[in-house]
Amino acid sequence: MMALAENSYGKSRVRLVKVKRHSDHHDFREWTIDILLEGDFGSCFISGDNSKILPTDTMKNTVYSLARDSSADCVEEFGKELAAFLLKRNSQVSAARVALSEKCWEHLPVGGKPHPTTFVQPSVESQTSEIAAICNGAPSVHSGLENLVIMKTANSEFTGFLKDSLTTLPESTDRLLGTSVRARWKYSSSTLPFIALRSTIREILLSVFASHISKSVQHTLFAMGEAVLSQVPQIEDIELAMPNKHCFLVDLSHFGQDNPNEIFVPTDEPHGTIEARLKRQG
Repeated sequence: MMALAENSYGKSRVRLVKVKRHSDHHDFREWTIDILLEGDFGSCFISGDNSKILPTDTMKNTVYSLARDSSADCVEEFGKELAAFLLKRNSQVSAARVALSEKCWEHLPVGGKPHPTTFVQPSVESQTSEIAAICNGAPSVHSGLENLVIMKTANSEFTGFLKDSLTTLPESTDRLLGTSVRARWKYSSSTLPFIALRSTIREILLSVFASHISKSVQHTLFAMGEAVLSQVPQIEDIELAMPNKHCFLVDLSHFGQDNPNEIFVPTDEPHGTIEARLKRQG
């Protein structure tokens, strides 16, 4: 005899742009939202009874309707509102998970000043958040960032690694170190100044990456995570993924030229993948 185990359903990639119109400037935000609900949905799977199923199209409409009246100025706060709204309106739902990402938009500089109603997307970086909520319980909040593309041209080396009959990579005491950081951290509370904390965490990650004397990507990743945990007590742990975006030195000797560590070929594939989660001990 078969039994239904874990199950969930929801709506993915609900895209939302919200313009907040002030008298002297506008605010522009672009969010993408994924919703997953867990609960008493067995009758739908087993007998085709949809009486407890909230259509995913309704979930999409809920996002837009809630956004109209929401005062949330960050993905964390809006995610909390959305999860609470879905739980309150649907007694058959036992848990709601809302994942959000925000594209970075900034006011376009014109004549040395930010234009009040024109925006530019400076990078592919996005801000992320995931809210998990249950009935009559405080939500948990994970936040992070993706596609933070950074490069350093000094203070990076890779030596002393394992070598066998298939190793061709030469040791380097002065290499380029480029990556696209993906970070995710867990907040210790659901009521925190999320915008300020996110800015602080991002600044710490960038500062350590720039100043760290790197022996490897792993070495720098740990230093970045360690610094965040040391300086931001409001988070419990941090996960970092840092693919190694290689830049290989070009051999110009065939053309009678030297290459004093100046001419490289960038490669995206294949690339190294380095991931770790850091947490406090005790």
